[in-house]
Amino acid sequence: MRKDPFKYLLLLLLLSMTVFSIYHCKKPFLPPAIRTGNNYLVVDGIINTGTDGVTVINLNRTRNLGDTLVTGIPELRATVDIVSSSGTAYALHDTAGNGIYASAPLSLDITQSYRIAITTSDGRKYQSDLVPCKTTPAIDSFYWEQPHDLTFYLDTHDPSNTTNYYRWDYTETWQHNSNLQTVWYVKDHTILPTDSTTQTSECWTDLHSSTILLASSATLGQDRIDHFPVNTILNGDDKLDNKYSILVRQYALTADAYNYWQVIQKTSQNLGSLFDLQPTQLTGNIHCTSNPDEPVIGFASASSIREARIFLYNTNMTDWRHNSLSYSCDTLGIPVNQSDYRIYLYPDTNYAPYYFISNGPLILASRRCLDCTLFGGTNIKPSYWK
Repeated sequence: MRKDPFKYLLLLLLLSMTVFSIYHCKKPFLPPAIRTGNNYLVVDGIINTGTDGVTVINLNRTRNLGDTLVTGIPELRATVDIVSSSGTAYALHDTAGNGIYASAPLSLDITQSYRIAITTSDGRKYQSDLVPCKTTPAIDSFYWEQPHDLTFYLDTHDPSNTTNYYRWDYTETWQHNSNLQTVWYVKDHTILPTDSTTQTSECWTDLHSSTILLASSATLGQDRIDHFPVNTILNGDDKLDNKYSILVRQYALTADAYNYWQVIQKTSQNLGSLFDLQPTQLTGNIHCTSNPDEPVIGFASASSIREARIFLYNTNMTDWRHNSLSYSCDTLGIPVNQSDYRIYLYPDTNYAPYYFISNGPLILASRRCLDCTLFGGTNIKPSYWK
């Protein structure tokens, strides 16, 4: 039987129109969380009730899912106070202009309760509930193990069996040196000898923990935390190429604060940071008093802080891999200015003075081989570095 070509042509046309219709009827779904500019205030920090304790509070605004920023938005020019249950206020100041507010060294009366009070530059007011002071027990031991990767562990206990809830954070610092060392630097076309503030042979980089570390002994027979893993460094990480240090801080929490941080732990660590838009409503103890309907992210706590530090050299490691450098250190010689050897006019900024040869040229080298600050960090040696 002869097939009708027009029948199949009509069928093909109908199919094409259906596909076109389906494709163009699709509309992008933009949920309210994406479309709305929900930059909520985030209050991160703890009231330090230790002797001469400095309280540091970080104020930021959350990011939306569509934002291109990778960090929170600092809340600048705010007024921040610690207020006691008796009404005494202690001011915090943002001296660096980065949304991090710090107090002077304080020895607060731990028999009182405290809150955080905030007024932003646009007049919005926030305050936390009054919270009791917790005394943080000492860190019994802070140590490391390296079967292959390097892991730091912590032991602590409270003889009074009253802490039960713990949180930790840490700061890593590592030294990284330039491939080549020089005692010269250039300022205003003049070659000068370096000192401790201008040298670029040794640098130090800080990295603050981004994970939320919690533990509870509430269901145990005694208030003790043993062999708690604080941080792991994978074998071959260049943090251990020279010298490394980690400072861990321990905080005692109330049960409410612990529950709050558990929610943060389960949500924000999968997203990236505390300042991301949260997939669930966080109920903390900080409120906007000028607009009770405005959500605020944060939980104010008050406790003393215990610290422990470890220093490690690369030579302490066993079978630690080293990543080879992917670039060479080019050098070249240029004539020395006969009227004044310190005059430096070489136009290629990719090179810098390396060393002088007696009665000879000035040897230059690639800046990336002479200047460790090009790879981050600071050339100022930390006061605690030994």
